[in-house]
Amino acid sequence: MSLSKIGRQLTAVTMGIDRFERTRNDGRSLLDGEGLVPIFMGDDLVTARDYSSWEAAQSDLSGLQDDVEALPKGERKVFMEGMLSSLRLAVRLFSGGSPTFEEKVVDLVGAPRGKVDAAIIETARDNIDRLLAQAGFTDGSLPERVAKWEQERAVDPARLQEVFTDLMAQAKARTDEMIFDTGDYTMALNPVSDVPYTARCNFDDAKMDLNTDLSFTRSALKHLVCHEVYPGHSTQLLYTRAEVDAGRSTMDALLITANAITGCVQEGIGDQGVQLIDWIEDDDDQIQLELRRLRSAAQTTAAWVYMVEGKPAEEVMRYLREVAMGQEAWARGRLRMAAHPFRGPFIASYWAGNEAVRAVRERIRPEQKPDFLHALLGRAQSPRSLDMFPAE
Repeated sequence: MSLSKIGRQLTAVTMGIDRFERTRNDGRSLLDGEGLVPIFMGDDLVTARDYSSWEAAQSDLSGLQDDVEALPKGERKVFMEGMLSSLRLAVRLFSGGSPTFEEKVVDLVGAPRGKVDAAIIETARDNIDRLLAQAGFTDGSLPERVAKWEQERAVDPARLQEVFTDLMAQAKARTDEMIFDTGDYTMALNPVSDVPYTARCNFDDAKMDLNTDLSFTRSALKHLVCHEVYPGHSTQLLYTRAEVDAGRSTMDALLITANAITGCVQEGIGDQGVQLIDWIEDDDDQIQLELRRLRSAAQTTAAWVYMVEGKPAEEVMRYLREVAMGQEAWARGRLRMAAHPFRGPFIASYWAGNEAVRAVRERIRPEQKPDFLHALLGRAQSPRSLDMFPAE
């Protein structure tokens, strides 16, 4: 079977699993109604399989496995193999199975098992220490100086809309010039509270949900605009649909938002968004990048020690406060996410995805950038398949 046909069948099976999961247990979905594929732009292109049992879904996945094994070696085969493993574990969860947190991190998410190397976390803290000193924040402990920087640079809540609008305009202009013309698509700011996330791409409603229990520096808000909208999640959705319509990508490119192995690279694109459009303007942006790197690594470690090693919640909270130097609402949200039976392991997708995208972005030659962007934003990828770019 051709790669194109396998991609179409994989998409039909995945969306069939999505539809069946949404209707199970009298509507009480394991994913809280969000679905396996929260945002899908291919309903007019692919018909979802109609399942009435999880056994039927597993049977179709097994059949696809045989087809994928016959593919030639390469990036697409590696992605397909990883996606099928991810979907099999998802179906196992949906059908009442209880895989370990470690199994979910490795097989469902496609992230490395275990904690992030403590030396990486300490290096990030050292970099923040140095950058804060350069910016004039020299008094107090490192957590105190981070808190002071965030307080002094915080955007007045009354100006959030104004700053958001300005950042959106700049991010869109840079994305349209450097990566992909997003046309007339835009997003409105949607303040929310009492949620476990910092921000979220609500693509279908054209809104960027923002957790206003937290305060934001301009640099932090810039990161979120890049992560959720330009050139992050929204841009990737528009890009993949355009590539599928042009016949340059197979149908499985439309599965990029799946709560599966695709999530790592999707989050990596978001977390590398500022760098992808070359938008580091000042010392504050550098501090924010290091803080984001630190907190991404620390939350991965925190989730592991909480869910695998069984550390008490208060001990993990203390680690997030003191080592990651995160705001209280952020730290609570990280534990809340980690404990979720399905979403929990995806806390590791941010660190794994950022590192996967960063590693390739930093090693490519300038003339390879167009092909890299197509591979990155135009196809569904796992960390392993992306790491194969460029194919030699």
